[in-house]
Amino acid sequence: MQCAKIRNIAIIAHVDHGKTSLVDRLLEQAGVFRENEQVVERVLDSGDLEREKGITILAKNTSIQYAGYTINIVDTPGHADFGGEVERIMKMVDGVLLVVDAFEGCMPQTRFVLKKALEQNLVPLVVINKMDRENARPLAVVDEVLDLFIDLGVEEEGLDFPVVYVSALEGWASLAPQQKGKNFVPLFEAIVQNIPAPGGNLAGPLQMQVSLLDYNDYLGRIAIGKVKRGVISHGSHVVVLKRDGRSENFRVSKLFGFRGLERVEIEEGSVGEIVAVSGLEDIFVGETICAPEHPEPLPFLKIDEPTLQMSFLVNDSPFAGKDGEPITSRKLGARLKREIETDVALRVEDTDSPEVFLVSGRGELHLSILIEKMRREGLEFQVSKPRVIFQKKQETLYEPFEHLVLDLPQENVGAVMEKLGSRKGDLLNMTHLGGRTRLEYSIPARGLVGFRTELKL
Repeated sequence: MQCAKIRNIAIIAHVDHGKTSLVDRLLEQAGVFRENEQVVERVLDSGDLEREKGITILAKNTSIQYAGYTINIVDTPGHADFGGEVERIMKMVDGVLLVVDAFEGCMPQTRFVLKKALEQNLVPLVVINKMDRENARPLAVVDEVLDLFIDLGVEEEGLDFPVVYVSALEGWASLAPQQKGKNFVPLFEAIVQNIPAPGGNLAGPLQMQVSLLDYNDYLGRIAIGKVKRGVISHGSHVVVLKRDGRSENFRVSKLFGFRGLERVEIEEGSVGEIVAVSGLEDIFVGETICAPEHPEPLPFLKIDEPTLQMSFLVNDSPFAGKDGEPITSRKLGARLKREIETDVALRVEDTDSPEVFLVSGRGELHLSILIEKMRREGLEFQVSKPRVIFQKKQETLYEPFEHLVLDLPQENVGAVMEKLGSRKGDLLNMTHLGGRTRLEYSIPARGLVGFRTELKL
């Protein structure tokens, strides 16, 4: 396939700004689904926990065809706790759709994901979503996005970013905020015209970095990534450059491309294409697949450090065996270490006790998702209270702080401010938005532990 006819994009946004719904409409209008096919909403959120919680936890990719172009799309999580998924996806794509709610505007994770995209020199296409909302304020939101670009140090020529106004719910896009579109053609055209084709040397030796991992009962571990250079072929012999500096040879037993929601077997994948490779069980995210005669590693993915940790330990309480299968320390350690093979933001450490493992993650939700996954597997274990990770630099102890944003009914503002004050929160800004109030705080991460539950009450 010619690079000029490929577009690799990631869809990034703050949580609940409509990324996954946008992907649903892109797939639908690109003709991926048959006319008589029953399609569930949030089709890429395939996990039970993702559907129940209404959030994307794991990044997933798909591919659509438009006017002779192949558009590879990666849907990324919007919650800050799963930022590790976002960071590694940036290596797979050449541009991003920055989705922003037409009412809420720029939120903390909007800044985070845009910053990561700009660090990788990716081309942004701004999508103002939820134009169907009653209180939509698209022009003000575009100004907020512009201010965010300036705050992140974008040069003047980068401030003239393309903008598309979209209602993923109603299935239309437009280039003018006051004009309702008929379909997604303006968005497809904006992607083709503004997102660059992937670069790379087609004639050079193979080089591909693993950005995602999947597992199949028949094929074992499957590595997914973008071919950075050269060509990878079914049946060819390649070398994997490991994280610890070792290298390992293997044969590509199966090679897959992506067509809509399906994985299809292909004979070769060339530079710029996103492919899936099976044949080596011992392969991890961030490692490089190369031609044996040119073992050149790509820079390893840099992931932000965890902020919260918990102890996972064998259940030795009087209630052991009442809520699942009691497990040995060996089985518990193996299960936790299997998780870090695909979750690059998670850390698992041994302790002085063979029955206790220290697990560090990006936040309460990150760790709670792991706990729930293991519980649903029928495993029984104990966990400690979450603890914030302090870092010592030059004899000074530092703790992580969070930028907290809350949108509240006016009558709840006083009570919430009182609770945050007792948790050492520092009010940065207060804005009134159509009958609601937005509060922005700087708060220690330890002040947020358990706050979500308290806020719901």
